[in-house]
Amino acid sequence: MILEEEIKYGLDALVIFKGLHANPVINALMQLYHTDRKFLPTQIRVYSNLVASLYEYTDNLTDYIEKIVLEHENIYVQRIGAKKPVSDAMRNCLEMELKLFQKIAMITPEQVQGEIDYHGQLPIWNVRKSNLCEDYHKRIANIEKHGYGIYAQYHMFTLNKSGEIQPVKYPDPISLENMIGYERERNIVIKNTEALLKGKYAANVLLSGDAGTGKSATVKAIANEYCNQGLRLIELTKDQLCFIPSLMDKLCYNPLKFIIFIDDLTFSEDDPNFGTLKATLEGSIAARMKNTVIYATSNRRHLVKETFDDGSDKHQNDTVQERISLSERFGINITYNKPQKNLYLEIVHALAQQADLKISVKELDEKAEQFALCKSGRSARAAKQFIDQLLTQ
Repeated sequence: MILEEEIKYGLDALVIFKGLHANPVINALMQLYHTDRKFLPTQIRVYSNLVASLYEYTDNLTDYIEKIVLEHENIYVQRIGAKKPVSDAMRNCLEMELKLFQKIAMITPEQVQGEIDYHGQLPIWNVRKSNLCEDYHKRIANIEKHGYGIYAQYHMFTLNKSGEIQPVKYPDPISLENMIGYERERNIVIKNTEALLKGKYAANVLLSGDAGTGKSATVKAIANEYCNQGLRLIELTKDQLCFIPSLMDKLCYNPLKFIIFIDDLTFSEDDPNFGTLKATLEGSIAARMKNTVIYATSNRRHLVKETFDDGSDKHQNDTVQERISLSERFGINITYNKPQKNLYLEIVHALAQQADLKISVKELDEKAEQFALCKSGRSARAAKQFIDQLLTQ
């Protein structure tokens, strides 16, 4: 009874973790402890709802409680992440609530069923010993690697139509170790990213050049490689560039490091998005943020489709130069060219080895060249598609 009341009123009094009231398991637990024992059917229904909500993720209550507490975004982690002072009152409140959740994490089904006047069989869950308080402080000490909220749960994101950040639950699993060729180009991006993670100056990067050469794959592979070191990727479409200022405001105090990724970037003349990106790259408040860089890819070197015909523009050359110079406002420009035969076949051989294909080198080379002709030329993408085709045969 003492434990029941401690949890019942402790959950009601949450401050730091008040947001967890909306969690289905916590909500069901609160309902259960607030249900009068006289209403047995309601008790059983709420108890079953608790277990059903838990089972959607795991059958171990300890694992579940630790996860939701460690990843929860609240005023405390926000202040710690932003390196703002935290009062003793807030710290004491945090410790009190952590101890409460540590007890909740170790509640056995027998303890809960003991409060229900029913002798039939009810579903159960598992528990284990918990060191939630200690684990939480370790997590906070490494907040620049773990983050909080959705950034602790996922490492790749997109924006919805309203400009709100939403996670990519099943990101492209491409890895750096499986990428072949273009080592020089890729290493430039890797070193720049490592500088970002170390808190040093990192430049905005434009990866331009021929299609299918691995520009986008490079950025995604880097995001996968360094996610455990605090790197996150947020992909925007060209039409979402208008959200960059508000996005930067949301990220400016976040302890993690972010790549704002714009794939396949080109502008037509008089494109309203042109000015937004130009302002960002030229030194807006977003460009000075130490935890964010912009990585963009384009199949065009100068980003703007130039017609060299601006009608009534009396300063045509100035206009054209402004458009062409947009690419120069990226701190680093890397050009990816279509691979020559030797590099193309090197990529094919490596991919075939990774796929454990049993085929002679001569036959592999002949078929790879034939495939490239059908694909309008050699490229890393063509090599990957060729190997995928062989795997389906």
